[in-house]
Amino acid sequence: MRAEKRKSKIALLHDGVPRRGIYLLPNLITSAGLFCGIFSIVQTMQGSYTNAALAILAAHIFDSLDGRVARMTNSTSRFGTEYDSLCDLVSFGVAPGVLIYRWALIPWGVWGWSAIGLYVICSAIRLARFNILVGRIDPGYFMGLPVPGSATMLASVVLMYRYVGRSGLPPKQIALLLLTYALAFLMVSSIRYTSFKNLHLHGRQPLSTFILAVLLLSVAVAAYPLFIFVVISLYVLSGPTLAVRDWWRPTASMAGPSVEEEDPE
Repeated sequence: MRAEKRKSKIALLHDGVPRRGIYLLPNLITSAGLFCGIFSIVQTMQGSYTNAALAILAAHIFDSLDGRVARMTNSTSRFGTEYDSLCDLVSFGVAPGVLIYRWALIPWGVWGWSAIGLYVICSAIRLARFNILVGRIDPGYFMGLPVPGSATMLASVVLMYRYVGRSGLPPKQIALLLLTYALAFLMVSSIRYTSFKNLHLHGRQPLSTFILAVLLLSVAVAAYPLFIFVVISLYVLSGPTLAVRDWWRPTASMAGPSVEEEDPE
Protein backbone atom coordinates (compact mmCIF):
# COMPACT_ATOMS: atom_id res chain seq x y z
CA MET A 1 0.00 0.00 0.00
CA ARG A 2 2.78 2.40 0.90
CA ALA A 3 4.66 1.47 -2.27
CA GLU A 4 1.61 2.35 -4.41
CA LYS A 5 1.21 5.71 -2.65
CA ARG A 6 4.89 6.43 -3.20
CA LYS A 7 4.64 5.62 -6.89
CA SER A 8 1.58 7.84 -7.30
CA LYS A 9 3.38 10.68 -5.50
CA ILE A 10 6.38 10.39 -7.80
CA ALA A 11 4.05 10.35 -10.82
CA LEU A 12 2.40 13.56 -9.61
CA LEU A 13 5.76 15.22 -9.11
CA HIS A 14 6.80 14.34 -12.64
CA ASP A 15 3.49 15.26 -14.22
CA GLY A 16 4.16 17.68 -17.05
CA VAL A 17 7.91 17.88 -16.32
CA PRO A 18 10.40 16.62 -18.94
CA ARG A 19 12.08 13.50 -17.53
CA ARG A 20 15.03 13.63 -19.90
CA GLY A 21 16.30 17.09 -18.98
CA ILE A 22 16.17 20.16 -21.20
CA TYR A 23 17.25 20.87 -24.75
CA LEU A 24 20.76 22.28 -24.59
CA LEU A 25 21.33 24.33 -27.76
CA PRO A 26 18.27 26.62 -27.83
CA ASN A 27 18.45 27.26 -24.09
CA LEU A 28 22.15 28.10 -24.36
CA ILE A 29 21.30 30.70 -27.01
CA THR A 30 18.57 32.07 -24.75
CA SER A 31 21.08 32.26 -21.90
CA ALA A 32 23.47 34.18 -24.14
CA GLY A 33 20.73 36.76 -24.69
CA LEU A 34 20.19 37.01 -20.94
CA PHE A 35 23.92 37.49 -20.44
CA CYS A 36 23.81 40.39 -22.94
CA GLY A 37 20.98 41.95 -20.95
CA ILE A 38 22.94 41.69 -17.70
CA PHE A 39 26.02 43.09 -19.42
CA SER A 40 23.92 46.02 -20.66
CA ILE A 41 22.79 46.83 -17.11
CA VAL A 42 26.38 46.71 -15.86
CA GLN A 43 27.57 48.98 -18.67
CA THR A 44 24.78 51.46 -17.92
CA MET A 45 25.79 51.60 -14.27
CA GLN A 46 29.37 52.31 -15.37
CA GLY A 47 28.24 55.08 -17.75
CA SER A 48 29.08 53.21 -20.98
CA TYR A 49 25.75 53.88 -22.65
CA THR A 50 26.86 52.97 -26.17
CA ASN A 51 28.07 49.55 -25.04
CA ALA A 52 24.82 49.08 -23.14
CA ALA A 53 22.78 49.82 -26.27
CA LEU A 54 24.90 47.47 -28.37
CA ALA A 55 24.43 44.71 -25.79
CA ILE A 56 20.65 45.07 -26.14
CA LEU A 57 20.97 44.73 -29.92
CA ALA A 58 23.10 41.61 -29.42
CA ALA A 59 20.42 40.19 -27.12
CA HIS A 60 17.87 40.78 -29.87
CA ILE A 61 20.00 38.73 -32.27
CA PHE A 62 20.19 35.83 -29.83
CA ASP A 63 16.44 36.09 -29.19
CA SER A 64 15.79 35.79 -32.92
CA LEU A 65 18.00 32.72 -33.15
CA ASP A 66 16.82 30.60 -30.21
CA GLY A 67 13.28 30.10 -31.48
CA ARG A 68 14.42 29.33 -35.01
CA VAL A 69 17.01 26.85 -33.77
CA ALA A 70 14.40 25.17 -31.56
CA ARG A 71 12.00 24.79 -34.49
CA MET A 72 14.72 23.60 -36.87
CA THR A 73 15.97 20.97 -34.42
CA ASN A 74 12.48 20.05 -33.23
CA SER A 75 13.46 20.92 -29.67
CA THR A 76 10.68 23.27 -28.63
CA SER A 77 9.42 22.80 -25.08
CA ARG A 78 7.29 24.50 -22.46
CA PHE A 79 10.38 25.06 -20.34
CA GLY A 80 12.10 26.84 -23.23
CA THR A 81 9.09 29.09 -23.77
CA GLU A 82 8.88 30.15 -20.14
CA TYR A 83 12.65 30.55 -19.78
CA ASP A 84 12.76 32.68 -22.92
CA SER A 85 10.06 35.00 -21.55
CA LEU A 86 11.90 35.47 -18.24
CA CYS A 87 15.15 36.24 -20.07
CA ASP A 88 13.36 38.66 -22.40
CA LEU A 89 11.95 40.56 -19.44
CA VAL A 90 15.49 41.23 -18.22
CA SER A 91 17.12 41.88 -21.61
CA PHE A 92 14.30 43.88 -23.22
CA GLY A 93 12.41 45.22 -20.24
CA VAL A 94 14.74 45.95 -17.33
CA ALA A 95 17.97 46.57 -19.30
CA PRO A 96 16.58 49.23 -21.72
CA GLY A 97 14.58 50.74 -18.87
CA VAL A 98 17.68 51.24 -16.74
CA LEU A 99 19.60 52.52 -19.77
CA ILE A 100 17.04 55.14 -20.74
CA TYR A 101 16.50 56.27 -17.17
CA ARG A 102 20.21 56.80 -16.49
CA TRP A 103 20.86 58.31 -19.93
CA ALA A 104 17.94 60.70 -20.29
CA LEU A 105 15.12 60.53 -17.74
CA ILE A 106 16.77 61.33 -14.40
CA PRO A 107 16.00 65.08 -14.75
CA TRP A 108 12.28 64.26 -14.95
CA GLY A 109 12.23 62.95 -11.39
CA VAL A 110 9.07 61.00 -10.61
CA TRP A 111 7.90 61.26 -14.21
CA GLY A 112 11.11 59.61 -15.35
CA TRP A 113 11.14 56.57 -13.10
CA SER A 114 7.36 56.12 -13.39
CA ALA A 115 7.73 56.03 -17.19
CA ILE A 116 10.34 53.30 -16.87
CA GLY A 117 8.20 51.43 -14.35
CA LEU A 118 5.29 51.52 -16.77
CA TYR A 119 7.55 50.34 -19.59
CA VAL A 120 8.80 47.31 -17.62
CA ILE A 121 5.29 46.41 -16.44
CA CYS A 122 3.93 46.59 -20.01
CA SER A 123 6.84 44.44 -21.16
CA ALA A 124 5.88 41.77 -18.61
CA ILE A 125 2.21 41.95 -19.64
CA ARG A 126 3.16 41.69 -23.32
CA LEU A 127 5.30 38.60 -22.70
CA ALA A 128 2.62 36.91 -20.58
CA ARG A 129 -0.04 37.61 -23.22
CA PHE A 130 2.20 36.23 -25.94
CA ASN A 131 2.57 32.93 -24.07
CA ILE A 132 -1.18 32.40 -23.66
CA LEU A 133 -1.94 33.37 -27.27
CA VAL A 134 0.55 30.97 -28.88
CA GLY A 135 -1.35 28.84 -31.38
CA ARG A 136 -4.56 30.87 -30.97
CA ILE A 137 -3.83 33.74 -33.36
CA ASP A 138 -2.41 34.05 -36.86
CA PRO A 139 1.33 33.27 -36.60
CA GLY A 140 2.02 35.80 -39.33
CA TYR A 141 1.23 38.66 -36.94
CA PHE A 142 1.97 39.77 -33.39
CA MET A 143 -0.69 41.36 -31.20
CA GLY A 144 1.01 44.48 -29.95
CA LEU A 145 4.56 45.65 -30.48
CA PRO A 146 7.02 42.84 -29.61
CA VAL A 147 9.13 43.52 -26.54
CA PRO A 148 12.46 43.04 -28.39
CA GLY A 149 11.28 45.58 -30.97
CA SER A 150 10.54 48.22 -28.34
CA ALA A 151 13.92 47.61 -26.66
CA THR A 152 15.70 47.89 -30.01
CA MET A 153 13.88 51.17 -30.64
CA LEU A 154 15.19 52.64 -27.38
CA ALA A 155 18.71 51.32 -27.96
CA SER A 156 18.77 52.70 -31.50
CA VAL A 157 17.87 56.17 -30.22
CA VAL A 158 20.91 56.10 -27.91
CA LEU A 159 23.14 55.11 -30.82
CA MET A 160 21.52 57.68 -33.10
CA TYR A 161 22.20 60.57 -30.72
CA ARG A 162 25.83 59.51 -30.53
CA TYR A 163 26.04 59.15 -34.34
CA VAL A 164 24.38 62.42 -35.31
CA GLY A 165 25.03 64.54 -32.26
CA ARG A 166 22.61 66.91 -30.60
CA SER A 167 22.34 69.25 -33.58
CA GLY A 168 19.10 68.77 -35.47
CA LEU A 169 17.58 66.42 -32.89
CA PRO A 170 15.05 67.23 -30.17
CA PRO A 171 16.27 67.29 -26.55
CA LYS A 172 16.72 63.68 -25.50
CA GLN A 173 14.93 64.20 -22.18
CA ILE A 174 11.67 65.16 -23.91
CA ALA A 175 12.00 62.72 -26.81
CA LEU A 176 12.77 59.70 -24.62
CA LEU A 177 10.01 60.43 -22.12
CA LEU A 178 7.35 60.58 -24.85
CA LEU A 179 8.83 57.60 -26.70
CA THR A 180 8.90 55.45 -23.56
CA TYR A 181 5.22 56.07 -22.87
CA ALA A 182 4.34 55.46 -26.53
CA LEU A 183 6.22 52.15 -26.66
CA ALA A 184 4.59 50.98 -23.42
CA PHE A 185 1.17 51.64 -24.94
CA LEU A 186 2.01 49.91 -28.23
CA MET A 187 3.22 46.76 -26.45
CA VAL A 188 -0.07 46.18 -24.63
CA SER A 189 -2.30 47.38 -27.47
CA SER A 190 -4.18 45.14 -29.89
CA ILE A 191 -2.40 46.67 -32.89
CA ARG A 192 -1.08 44.00 -35.24
CA TYR A 193 2.58 43.78 -36.26
CA THR A 194 4.06 41.52 -38.92
CA SER A 195 6.03 38.64 -37.43
CA PHE A 196 7.98 37.75 -40.62
CA LYS A 197 7.58 34.07 -39.69
CA ASN A 198 6.16 33.40 -43.16
CA LEU A 199 9.18 34.99 -44.83
CA HIS A 200 11.19 32.33 -46.68
CA LEU A 201 14.64 33.36 -47.91
CA HIS A 202 16.23 29.93 -48.28
CA GLY A 203 14.74 29.33 -51.74
CA ARG A 204 15.74 30.80 -55.08
CA GLN A 205 15.33 34.57 -55.33
CA PRO A 206 15.56 37.01 -58.25
CA LEU A 207 18.93 38.61 -58.91
CA SER A 208 17.46 42.02 -58.10
CA THR A 209 16.66 40.80 -54.58
CA PHE A 210 20.27 39.75 -54.09
CA ILE A 211 21.55 43.12 -55.33
CA LEU A 212 19.16 44.95 -52.99
CA ALA A 213 20.32 42.80 -50.07
CA VAL A 214 23.98 43.58 -50.82
CA LEU A 215 23.14 47.30 -51.03
CA LEU A 216 21.37 47.23 -47.67
CA LEU A 217 24.25 45.31 -46.15
CA SER A 218 26.74 47.92 -47.36
CA VAL A 219 24.61 50.72 -45.89
CA ALA A 220 24.32 48.81 -42.61
CA VAL A 221 28.10 48.41 -42.40
CA ALA A 222 28.84 52.03 -43.33
CA ALA A 223 26.29 53.64 -41.00
CA TYR A 224 24.80 50.97 -38.74
CA PRO A 225 23.28 53.38 -36.15
CA LEU A 226 21.33 55.19 -38.87
CA PHE A 227 20.35 51.93 -40.56
CA ILE A 228 19.08 50.31 -37.36
CA PHE A 229 17.21 53.46 -36.33
CA VAL A 230 15.44 53.79 -39.69
CA VAL A 231 14.52 50.10 -39.93
CA ILE A 232 13.14 49.78 -36.40
CA SER A 233 11.33 53.13 -36.68
CA LEU A 234 9.56 51.94 -39.82
CA TYR A 235 8.60 48.72 -38.06
CA VAL A 236 7.25 50.53 -34.99
CA LEU A 237 5.21 52.85 -37.21
CA SER A 238 3.96 50.00 -39.41
CA GLY A 239 1.53 48.78 -36.75
CA PRO A 240 -0.41 52.05 -36.32
CA THR A 241 -0.31 52.54 -40.10
CA LEU A 242 -1.94 49.15 -40.71
CA ALA A 243 -4.46 49.85 -37.95
CA VAL A 244 -5.49 53.14 -39.58
CA ARG A 245 -5.74 51.43 -42.96
CA ASP A 246 -7.93 48.64 -41.58
CA TRP A 247 -10.11 51.19 -39.80
CA TRP A 248 -10.45 53.37 -42.88
CA ARG A 249 -11.38 50.64 -45.36
CA PRO A 250 -14.64 49.50 -43.69
CA THR A 251 -15.63 53.14 -43.20
CA ALA A 252 -15.02 53.91 -46.85
CA SER A 253 -16.91 50.82 -48.02
CA MET A 254 -19.94 51.62 -45.83
CA ALA A 255 -20.09 55.24 -46.91
CA GLY A 256 -21.66 54.49 -50.28
CA PRO A 257 -21.83 56.88 -53.22
CA SER A 258 -21.54 60.56 -52.40
CA VAL A 259 -24.13 61.65 -54.97
CA GLU A 260 -27.44 59.84 -55.30
CA GLU A 261 -28.59 58.87 -58.73
CA GLU A 262 -31.68 60.63 -59.97
CA ASP A 263 -34.83 58.65 -60.54
CA PRO A 264 -35.02 58.03 -64.31
CA GLU A 265 -38.76 58.51 -64.17
